[in-house]
Amino acid sequence: MSTQYSASTWEQLLEIAQKNTTARRVRRPGQAPSTAPIPSSLHKLPQGATPPVLLYRDTNSWCPFCERVWFALEEKEIPFETEFIDLLNKPKWYTDLVPTTLVPAAKIEGELVYESKDILLALEARFSSPSLLPDEPGENAVARQWVEDAETNGLREAGYKFLREATSDPNELANFQATFEAKLDELEQTLGKYPGPYFLSAFSLVDIMYSPHLDRWAANLPVYRGYRIKGNPRFPHINAWFEALKQRPAYHRVKSDDITNNLLLRRRWGMEPNGNLQPLDAEYSEAIQYRAEAAERLGDNREVAIGDIVKNSGVQALAVDGDREKITDAVDFHLRLLADYLINGDATPLPWGRVGGKDNADPTAAAVGAITLAYVRNRICAPRDMSAGAATAFRAAADRVLASLY
Repeated sequence: MSTQYSASTWEQLLEIAQKNTTARRVRRPGQAPSTAPIPSSLHKLPQGATPPVLLYRDTNSWCPFCERVWFALEEKEIPFETEFIDLLNKPKWYTDLVPTTLVPAAKIEGELVYESKDILLALEARFSSPSLLPDEPGENAVARQWVEDAETNGLREAGYKFLREATSDPNELANFQATFEAKLDELEQTLGKYPGPYFLSAFSLVDIMYSPHLDRWAANLPVYRGYRIKGNPRFPHINAWFEALKQRPAYHRVKSDDITNNLLLRRRWGMEPNGNLQPLDAEYSEAIQYRAEAAERLGDNREVAIGDIVKNSGVQALAVDGDREKITDAVDFHLRLLADYLINGDATPLPWGRVGGKDNADPTAAAVGAITLAYVRNRICAPRDMSAGAATAFRAAADRVLASLY
């Protein structure tokens, strides 16, 4: 199964990628997920010391309530370790440990706390610096009330009802939209009560409470309901808030990208999009730090990726006389080509027009490559596998290499 053109070795690609990104993950052989992010503050611990916080969270790293806690841990620079819980097969020790049996939960200096809001407040009480609540007593009281309001004001219920409620009645859907918009109007007014882009005079727990759900609606609603929050002139304060979050490194470590959010909605709830997935953000897809991170993640995790593709993508059907080795070689080759393109961009010698063309490149190899790239493009999950920015760069590069095969 000759491809008639070459690509760099994994060792060469990894060496270059690692020089252009500081992003690293710890390997978890035989576990789900197969890698996990290293907390940005872990280096602050003395060698051999146990982190003061143990976070229990979902294996897919998608749970918005877990994201709240992770966001706060990163913002407060608290060293922590993570225990991943399979939500479809929760271990008995976990259901015995946590009364709700839900995630997140955390052991904070040995004390169990569950429910995301309670964990956030417990972290603030135990680790006061840097603070995510205002020092000024009046504003502090407002902040604590708004943290409570985020759980009780009905915004979350209205948002997910508009997004996920199965209805063919346009009047009913219009009512869901109107209820949600009224809640967003209230949020818009709340965001305008203090100067600056955040809910309070500085970034706080209130912002963390709202971030995961608003991010998901901003990604999902244009695709599944044809409705936009971002860019909507009705919500200038909300849009300024989104822009301010983008300036925070911790936010980029914990957030999902839009396509992950949309693919998971379809897989988990069986929803069918009413429109196309949103275009990839060039701010991320063209940035070398994100391209290099994506290449590093692909290279470092290549054995797991290749095994998953060979087992689950359907490429086995292209094997001639059951020869899976050639299929595996073609998968490996096209992943290296993808990593090469992530690092070197248009300097990479992509195989434009060679499939079935004058140099008689093997069309079966190209078919394997096409399946490989299409599968892995939508298989990656941010931030489970890599940051949202890297995932965006990864998908854009996969599209480019895929287009070159035909």
